[in-house]
Amino acid sequence: MNNTHTANRRRQSGVTLIELMIVVAIIAIISAFAYPSYQRYVIKAKRTVAQNTLLQIADRQQQFFMDNKRYTTDLTDLGFPADPHVVDDDGNPTVAGDSRAIYSLSLSNVTATTWTITAAPLNGQLTRDSYCGSLSFTHAGTKGKSGASDNCW
Repeated sequence: MNNTHTANRRRQSGVTLIELMIVVAIIAIISAFAYPSYQRYVIKAKRTVAQNTLLQIADRQQQFFMDNKRYTTDLTDLGFPADPHVVDDDGNPTVAGDSRAIYSLSLSNVTATTWTITAAPLNGQLTRDSYCGSLSFTHAGTKGKSGASDNCW
């Protein structure tokens, strides 16, 4: 009876180092694919905040034109708290020095019949989204970007 009890204890000794290393290797392989995909998702989500704000400014600029028969050069005339208008991850207004600031939006090339809105990336978004860079939108509905990627809008 004593030999049987000793044999059962040996079989229940636990996880071997090989088994543990296999599990660690599997987790490392999954992480190697998942993390870059997650990073791309975060960059795209922040870019979407800028795109939505660009379109919001465009709508307000058109309404301003209908009311005043001219376009404005100042975003505060459109109801934004500052010019340039700086947004954080959630699309809320902030200041350029804020670590959560992701885009600074400003008007340029404003004439009686034209305007361009540009969203320039800030902080981490500036280095992470170099493929698209600054996004722009014009009075004619033309969408632009300063980076080399064609998949920015």
